[in-house]
Amino acid sequence: MKKKVFASDFDGTLYFYKAEVKLPPENVEMIRKYQAAGHLFGLCTGRQVGGLTPFITGLVQPDFYITSSGANIVDGDLQPILKKGVDRDVADALVRELNPKGYRLTLDVEGDICVFAPMDYPGKYYVITGVDDAPKGLIHQVSVHTESLEDAEALSADINRRFGDRVEAFQNVVEIDIAPKGCSKGKGVEALREYMRNAYGEITLFGIGDSINDLPLLRAADVSYTFPYAPGICQKTSTKVVDTIVDALEDSMNYT
Repeated sequence: MKKKVFASDFDGTLYFYKAEVKLPPENVEMIRKYQAAGHLFGLCTGRQVGGLTPFITGLVQPDFYITSSGANIVDGDLQPILKKGVDRDVADALVRELNPKGYRLTLDVEGDICVFAPMDYPGKYYVITGVDDAPKGLIHQVSVHTESLEDAEALSADINRRFGDRVEAFQNVVEIDIAPKGCSKGKGVEALREYMRNAYGEITLFGIGDSINDLPLLRAADVSYTFPYAPGICQKTSTKVVDTIVDALEDSMNYT
């Protein structure tokens, strides 16, 4: 029987940062049941590794992490599977242009969070003034917080128009994730598939997500899921529309 591997988006799929109960206990219980049955579960997200661990440690132990839109992929012990970086001169140009305009920027440097002002955050992060004083290592992603869907859409298109030969800008509601050229959640899933094939032979890869930036993940998965509240294009792209990730995990366990 093929090994089952389940790649899940984080925000709006597994974790709900605006809700009173951000990580529903039924989600945690089902993930543990899934893994106990011998299947593999991991995350596929625009967040950095450091943007995940404070919220899941002691609750969920992923078997893999596809982070920063596929630019930083690590195993369950945070050992590297694949790493790519945004050219520092491009990251520097984006920071110098967007930071003075009041956008909230975040850099993923080797899985660590780098920001430009102190914030209320339970995990490790660095406060920097620019790319020059950021920690050494690969800048896996530059993230931009905007104030509206329209602004995020327009800015994503502008970044792709001007820097599209070197980076990929993905809109995630009002957030923009700027990853190295050739990276996406879908490319991350494809890299994971090859890694898992080497370890386990042929696999069946399941994916779930709730937003436009999850489309590459949904398309790359053998079986994909989304929700009734997801954009129409996500529902049309997915194999099944489910109410919760628990439903998707249960369905995948029964998949033959």
